[in-house]
Amino acid sequence: MKYIEEFNDPGLARRLLEDIRATVTRPWALMEVCGGQTHSIIRHGIDQLLPEDVELIHGPGCPVCVTPLEAIDRALAIAARPEVTFCSFGDMLRVPGTDRDLYRVKGAGGDVRVVYSPLDALRIAQENPQREVVFFGIGFETTAPANAMAVHQARRLGVRNFSLLVSHVRVPPAIEAIMSSADCRVQGFLAAGHVCSVMGTTEYPELAERHRVPIVVTGFEPLDLLEGIRRAVRQLERGEHRVENAYPRAVQDTGNPAALRMLQEVFTVTDRAWRGIGTIPGSGWRLSDAYRDFDAEHRFDVTGVTTRESARCRSGEVLQGLIKPHECEAFGTACTPRTPLGATMVSSEGACAAYYLYRRLDPAVRRAEEAEPVG
Repeated sequence: MKYIEEFNDPGLARRLLEDIRATVTRPWALMEVCGGQTHSIIRHGIDQLLPEDVELIHGPGCPVCVTPLEAIDRALAIAARPEVTFCSFGDMLRVPGTDRDLYRVKGAGGDVRVVYSPLDALRIAQENPQREVVFFGIGFETTAPANAMAVHQARRLGVRNFSLLVSHVRVPPAIEAIMSSADCRVQGFLAAGHVCSVMGTTEYPELAERHRVPIVVTGFEPLDLLEGIRRAVRQLERGEHRVENAYPRAVQDTGNPAALRMLQEVFTVTDRAWRGIGTIPGSGWRLSDAYRDFDAEHRFDVTGVTTRESARCRSGEVLQGLIKPHECEAFGTACTPRTPLGATMVSSEGACAAYYLYRRLDPAVRRAEEAEPVG
């Protein structure tokens, strides 16, 4: 299939790896921002194929994983109300709150439904005017335009029984927070191509210049990632710190104008708490005043919830790139996909889930000469 098989070519992968090996002269640490990139890296063994001097650090790019515990507990409180039909993407149902998850709310009789689009939730609201239908709007800039469109459509159509529980986050402030941390080891970034397809790249040059780090926008297939790594390493070796777009088939510097207009109309930038990390200024969106009537947090008055994180879960350190998943004592034992202590073991983009799924249970992983070729 065009743009899939051609980006999994083992021969081209070997040539890119040879170029990276020929370029590297000292250790470098790169962070991939997106959880989808993390899964692709682990699935294809890219981190094992790279020379030892190139380390990949997994960043806070899993939208489910960084959704704060307060937001999860608010969702649980709303979903348990008898008049509410609570709609969410499927990977949110297993994410643990303080004392339960959405599956348990559903098992106790709550009307919790998995949908594939926020517009599906809007349709449910239209078909069930006697119910309060709430959609759990989480994620990075990638999913925000569709959620904004659903609220926009609800207001245009006069659907008053629809609302959005918003917990959207933004990538550039997260990069700023990572680079400003005293524990930061990151020397370059692989930026998420799908985020940049919406937002463009205009927010990144200032970050690259201020923190003197290369930022390379890349995709999700093996060759996309290897090319992004190659470009980042080349910049580091030359002492450069620029923004490069290695994903031009999907990303334009100016982003998607229609999506940006919708975001500007419906959302307002706000401070946002990130699970395991803390509050990052200007790192999220909330519904603008014009759409306040569609804000589920306001409609159901679920402020002031009391939360309690698992004392054994170290997912916050995983999300900050401070440890690898298998360095957590609970990984693969007390914490598994069936008995998750944190969201990073639940989400399809979580780093802990990737390590568990692809059997990275032993920290003594095979190096490049022992790994099978990409593809």
